[in-house]
Amino acid sequence: MIINGSNLNLTGRREQGIYGKISFPDYLRKLRERYPEHQLEHFQSNIEGELVDAIQKAGFVYDGIILNAGGYTHTSVSIADAVRAVETPVVEVHISNIFSREDYRHVSYIAAHAKGLITGFGMESYRLALESFLLAQL
Repeated sequence: MIINGSNLNLTGRREQGIYGKISFPDYLRKLRERYPEHQLEHFQSNIEGELVDAIQKAGFVYDGIILNAGGYTHTSVSIADAVRAVETPVVEVHISNIFSREDYRHVSYIAAHAKGLITGFGMESYRLALESFLLAQL
């Protein structure tokens, strides 16, 4: 399950120098083509509580959660608590390198509860997170 947070519905149109020119739906289509043997579900919301609900729902059903909480990464104790509360491993991802940006982006409330963190590889951060789950199965 891929869960995207605030403003990630604008990828491909928003700050292309940071987030790239491809929309997430287009990237997801390519990811599904590359991994046809895996069922990749996606949920996006700009609303914090809906992200908490999605994590809780997926967190006892899916084999893994790839989470890009967007700006909520740096502010949401509730999302961090949801990640900590579920059984499904979570890999936190970011399209940009959050550590090369503004100081407030250097803090992730989620990272301490995630299996891992992948940041700065553009949309490929999602593929790398998926690969981390596949390697764990070997």
